[in-house]
Amino acid sequence: MAKKKVAKKAKKKVAKKKVAKKQTTRKKVAKKAAKKNVAKKKVAKKKVAKKKVAKKKVAKKKVAKKKVAKKKVAKKKVAKKKVAKKKVAAKDHLFDSVLELIRKTSAEIPEDVQKVILEALEREEKNTTAEYAMGIIKANIELAKRKSQPLCQDTGTILFFVNHPAGFHQNKFKKTVEKAVVKATELGYLRQNSVDSLTGKNDTMNIGPGHPDIHFHEHDKKTIEIRLMLKGGGCENVGAQYSLPHTELGAGRDLDGVRKVILDAVQKAQGKGCGPGVLGVTIGGDRGAGYVNSKEQLLRRLDDENSHPDLRELEKDIVATSNELGIGPMGFGGKTTLLGCKIGALNRLPASYFVSISYMCWAYRRLGVVLKNDNAISKWLY
Repeated sequence: MAKKKVAKKAKKKVAKKKVAKKQTTRKKVAKKAAKKNVAKKKVAKKKVAKKKVAKKKVAKKKVAKKKVAKKKVAKKKVAKKKVAKKKVAAKDHLFDSVLELIRKTSAEIPEDVQKVILEALEREEKNTTAEYAMGIIKANIELAKRKSQPLCQDTGTILFFVNHPAGFHQNKFKKTVEKAVVKATELGYLRQNSVDSLTGKNDTMNIGPGHPDIHFHEHDKKTIEIRLMLKGGGCENVGAQYSLPHTELGAGRDLDGVRKVILDAVQKAQGKGCGPGVLGVTIGGDRGAGYVNSKEQLLRRLDDENSHPDLRELEKDIVATSNELGIGPMGFGGKTTLLGCKIGALNRLPASYFVSISYMCWAYRRLGVVLKNDNAISKWLY
């Protein structure tokens, strides 16, 4: 009996140990499971955190992109504004440049012309009407420049000669020139001087058909050159055009015939063209082209020399012979009837031989400028 009891006790202990072991094993398994769950939660948290970080990075990138986009847009706007400002500046410079060209042309004689006028004054005999007339011309030149006022009450036909590169916008230029002409008239640089030929009204500010008269020429340079001539009505009235042969003058179709008709024009002009004057002459062309080119000859400097030897000699001969006619300044007699003569030639039709003569008075208003890229004045011509 005692042995059976001991055996039972031993079995119970063994059973208890097994139960204890199972419980321990279960606890260990539970702990491991708990650890795994914790680890999984940590991993999950890390993943969530990473996702959040990733989302933040994406959000930051989006914000950064938006900022970059905004900056680009802002830069574009700024760039557009700058371009717009540059365009406005260029337009303003053109207006200012043309206005200054008009002011200076109206008030100041070119240096090459003034030099010849002063030489003529020295050449006239002392205490003569001719010397007195030339003295008044000299004083007029100095006064007009000092006061920046027109040299003559007749500010004349406004003639622009524009040399420009390819791609130049003539219409835009013309509109700006017209605005500058109106402003110059308001400021007194120009007289209100444009009459409607049908109504006789002079109620515009020098703007109308043919006023101002703008001649465009495309050249190979990249720069824009503007020459301005103000040509008074008195000298324009004594211009002439001859068709050779001219029987009354015995002028044939040669340079001797050309010489005869030019001197006839000088003789007929007398002092009515406000002499001493300068002649611009064109041999050939049709009637219209001849007159235009004769005015373009007046864009030449008085001290230049004709590249054609025969025309060079004819120019000198015309001046020398005219100054021996005794017409003199304003027709008062004297030694100075002409200050210069410039002659050009155009091809003609076999049936035609025209000699076109433009007379410019002593108030030889002709200046020019070269413009920069922004249309500001780069340098003065003449």
